[in-house]
Amino acid sequence: MPDIFALADDMGPSKVIHVLEPSVGLRGVLVVDNVARGPSIGGLRMAPDVSVEECMRLARAMTLKNAAAGLPYGGGKSVIAADPSMPVERKEELIRAMARSLRNIEEYIFGPDMGTDETCMAWVRDEIGRAVALPRDLGGIPLDEIGATGWGLFNAVQAALQFCDFSLAGARVAVQGFGAVGMHVARTLAAHGALLVAASDSKGSIMNRDGLDAEKLVALKREHRSVADFTGGTRASLDDLIDVECDIWIPAARPDVIHEANVGRLRTKMVVQGANIPVTPVAESELHRRGIISIPDFIANAGGVICAAMEYRGSTEEQAMRVVAEKITENTRQVLGDAIARGVQPREAALQLALGRIRNAMGYRRYSLFSSAPGFI
Repeated sequence: MPDIFALADDMGPSKVIHVLEPSVGLRGVLVVDNVARGPSIGGLRMAPDVSVEECMRLARAMTLKNAAAGLPYGGGKSVIAADPSMPVERKEELIRAMARSLRNIEEYIFGPDMGTDETCMAWVRDEIGRAVALPRDLGGIPLDEIGATGWGLFNAVQAALQFCDFSLAGARVAVQGFGAVGMHVARTLAAHGALLVAASDSKGSIMNRDGLDAEKLVALKREHRSVADFTGGTRASLDDLIDVECDIWIPAARPDVIHEANVGRLRTKMVVQGANIPVTPVAESELHRRGIISIPDFIANAGGVICAAMEYRGSTEEQAMRVVAEKITENTRQVLGDAIARGVQPREAALQLALGRIRNAMGYRRYSLFSSAPGFI
């Protein structure tokens, strides 16, 4: 078990809660990181190998993401250690139990994440009345269905192109993680002239230097099949995707997929971080040294949480998607422009943007670490 106190700093986390419910076999963790700007919004992730350390890192990423996007919310994250492909009845039992266990942690608002979706959020709302990204039938904006995060990634790419030596038309794209985020950004980029040359999911990869049909790949995924089953390309291993020569490489799956041992194999001009914390700090430094533009996760993939926050405040889907485009375009241009002007990594420029807003908000509070409940330290 990691030393939680060693991982903490003056910003957080304010709460680390282990959730154990032996009667249903539930093992989970909630991390509420920093709520200086407001109650925390963060997804509920379900995966067999989640850890406390990963949950803490993801919660911090949400703090930075919400601040960079100018949202009046802090950051948090919850995880359930389980296989999300389990029977739906069993999954519902675990998620409802998790929600009930955290009923009184009012400074945390549930959202969907890897392994969960709008149906899961409907179960959470039914239990405790506190969730975002709900089904349309409940007045929500289903983030995965409309591709809010993928839409944000597309706008990040568009904004970053002014700092590149290539255009979107004919740009070669590789997407690692062809799921709710990856498939939406792939189809949108393809619709605007880009060439999808490689894609992967948990079962394998598919490649075609002449281009894959993004719409047919999306249709295949909606049939709950793997991209590796696609007949319009060459099958490859998951690891092979790193070696694909392309202009835009999009990690949209798990954390730390690009690290010091494999970053040298990347042959791309731009990395757009669709997943949370997909690139280690050492690898990100190497990308910068090689002149590869890397748009940080909490800048590029904020579309989902922006949309969720807009839903929570009663906005329409059209209003939310417009704000996603505006905020991510503005932040990407600001971060890359500042990074180039100062000769620093984009992440350093992005951190300066987000941390400045967080620390300003902390200055209005009695305590630097606090709960939204009055008088709680």
